[in-house]
Amino acid sequence: MRAVWLTEFGGPGVLVEGDAPDPVAGPGQALVEVAYANITFVETQFRASGAGPFRAELPMIPGNGVGGVVTSVGGEADRSLVGKRVIGSTGGSGGYAERVAVDAGALIEVPDGVALDTAVALLADGRTAMLLVRAAGLRDGDRVLVEAAAGGVGTLLVQLARAAGATVVAAAGGTRKTRVAGDLGADVVVDYLEPDWPERVREAAGGVDVVFDGVGGAIGRSAFELLGRGGRMLSFGLASGEWASISDEAATDRGVTVLRAQASPAELRAFTENALAAAAAGRLRPVFGQRYPLDRAADAHAVIESRATVGKTLLEVA
Repeated sequence: MRAVWLTEFGGPGVLVEGDAPDPVAGPGQALVEVAYANITFVETQFRASGAGPFRAELPMIPGNGVGGVVTSVGGEADRSLVGKRVIGSTGGSGGYAERVAVDAGALIEVPDGVALDTAVALLADGRTAMLLVRAAGLRDGDRVLVEAAAGGVGTLLVQLARAAGATVVAAAGGTRKTRVAGDLGADVVVDYLEPDWPERVREAAGGVDVVFDGVGGAIGRSAFELLGRGGRMLSFGLASGEWASISDEAATDRGVTVLRAQASPAELRAFTENALAAAAAGRLRPVFGQRYPLDRAADAHAVIESRATVGKTLLEVA
């Protein structure tokens, strides 16, 4: 089968297409014919240096999230899965390939009416957005600032915050990205590449009650300054290259709670299923910005690292 190999850590060019043995579903596993492979910023960090939540010995086939059709199952696995459209995580390896064997119990069936690419886009980003919204305890009337509002998670947060009755301030970098955020129905849109963006937020909303920080660094710290007493801040990304680094003392002085979103594996699965259900009902839709064929995985990684992407980036395998 065709696959993308990682033989050394480094720039995007270390991802090279090649042949690989066809996997076989072992006990408790399902063999998935992959149609789409998810790509996340975390995967680009792992490729560059081996850092992150994944552990693997080189050479390896990277890729943690896939969607496709189950073609066979191993012993003790549910045989009713065969022929079903599913999404699931591989554990950090094997996803950038035509076929992958994964834990059958971890697969999630895609509801009727939800396209497979939509389901893959919601596998990681959907559960993350749902988790963040729960952790923030959004209330009707909250003023919510979403950073990186044109990204995979950010576009979903804008939609979920609006559905919760919040006034949404979408912050993104550049004209193309602010246009995407505005098209999602954000009440206020600001370009955080412009130095006066915090003042524009204050003028439009008078400050904010919740910050979803997807950028970190100086932008995340400026967003923190927009929070008043009783405000809540959650970080979900570091597009700037560093976390916002808000000290406990600074948070206490402002009367702000810096929250850390946590969930059990069962809760994460439920969040993914909830995101799929919302998509099936027409209440949630991922924004697709970039699609690449399998042999251009290196290009997909490069564009993500360049911060030029909007919405979700997928590898089209089938």
